[in-house]
Amino acid sequence: MGLIVFLIVGIIAGFLAGKIMKGAGFGLVGDLVLGVIGAFVGGWLFGLLGILPVGIIGTLISATVGAMLLLFIARLVKKA
Repeated sequence: MGLIVFLIVGIIAGFLAGKIMKGAGFGLVGDLVLGVIGAFVGGWLFGLLGILPVGIIGTLISATVGAMLLLFIARLVKKA
């Protein structure tokens, strides 16, 4: 059950990150996939900073931040 919730949060985070970071993206599916991977990145990054997300909203925020960071880096690589 936890994996399904994680995937749903990652997909929502990817959608939100794609909307927040406007510009030439990877399309809806690409942003959603980067959102799921970004959920890992966000959890890792917030853990390094000593911030523990509380509840589904905290998890969604950390996943969205991770997805935004990953989208930013992916777009930089795509330009090069």
